[in-house]
Parts: sequence; structure tokens; C-alpha cells
Amino acid sequence: MSNSRLYLLITIALSIGAFFYFDLHQLLTLDNLKSRQESIIAYRDDHPLLSTAIYALVYIAVTALSLPGATLLTLAGGAVFGLLWGTLIVSFASSMGATLAFLAARFLFRDAVNARFGHQLKDIDAGITRDGAFYLFTLRLVPLIPFFVINLVMGLTVLKTRTFYWISQIGMLAGTLVYVNAGTQLAKIESLSGILSPALVGSFALLGVFPILAKKIVEYFPHA
Repeated sequence: MSNSRLYLLITIALSIGAFFYFDLHQLLTLDNLKSRQESIIAYRDDHPLLSTAIYALVYIAVTALSLPGATLLTLAGGAVFGLLWGTLIVSFASSMGATLAFLAARFLFRDAVNARFGHQLKDIDAGITRDGAFYLFTLRLVPLIPFFVINLVMGLTVLKTRTFYWISQIGMLAGTLVYVNAGTQLAKIESLSGILSPALVGSFALLGVFPILAKKIVEYFPHA
């Protein structure tokens, strides 16, 4: 492993270790957000630009390091910044953080994985080159696979970085709207698990699968 890869790996490991060693994850709880909501809003009113920058940077860091708490931070976006600005900030911050995680996985592990499993990866890479955007869009819409897993695994493929970014931003927008909107009614939320209903997840799944089905139909009937 090159020195640059080793330094990055150590930096990531130390950052994740510090997050848990200093119990920072205890700050990212629903009860803590509820208890601090008024003081956070007061700080936002006094320092609108600084509070937005701090929030966005924290969100990017949590997402880039694949730390727990992105869902809570999304709720906080709605509770503190409202539906419009909360959605806008979260949309860009989550996409940037996801792309950093994607790039880190690619930089650290892509060459090693390709060297060991290059032959087996040929078919996967061919499929990603052909339909990667459609698959990523579906995975982003259907919240069955954790987003941090998608970020890391996609980094090991040949998917282009710009494609990963804009598909992620579009694909995550529906879920972002749901959670930011829920955050605007923070007092009514009893648990994070109750925000996404089975019907809503099913709707996301149908929306995500539709582009792939449409593409396959066009390919099957090219002259229709």
C-alpha cells in the first residue's frame, strides 16, 4: 500500500475512533435533538451563514466517514432550517459526503480488488458501464440497502464519479424530502423507525424500478 493510501486510511480510522471514543454519537439522538432544538434555532437566527456551514460540514463528514447519524441530521435539517432550505442543504451535503466516501473506497481499495478479482469483475464492470446509472438510481430510491454500503461498493466499480454524484442527488431527493418534512414536525416524532411506512417504501421501490423496466422494454422492442 502506498504512503498516500496508508495516511488516508489512518486518518479515516482515527476520525471514526475519535467519534466513538468521545461518545459523539450520543449527540446524534432524537431526544437530544428535541431538547436542544430551541437553542439551535436561536443560534441559527443569530448566525445564519455560520450555522448553515457548520451543519453542512458535519453532515458531509458523517456521510463521508460512514458514521451513524445521517437520518437524525436530516431530521435536524427540517427542524432547524425548514422544508425548503433543509432539503436544499441536505441534498447537496449528503451527495458530497457520499461522493467522498465513494472516492475514498476507490482510492484505497479499487486497485487491490481489481488485482485479485479482475477477471470476475469484468462482467460486473461491463454491466455498470451499461446500466450503472439505472441500478444506482434504484438503490438510492429503495432504502433496503444502507446508503453507506452503496457508497463504498460503487467506489469499487468503474462507475464515473460525476454519474455517481448526480444520480445520487436525484435518487436520494425523495427520501430527503420525507425526512426533512418529518423534521419540521419534530415534536410529533416518537422514533426514527416510524417515519417510512411500508406503503411509502413500496412506492419508492416502484419508482426506482420503473427506469430499468422502461429501458429493458425499449431494448426488447427496438423497432416498435
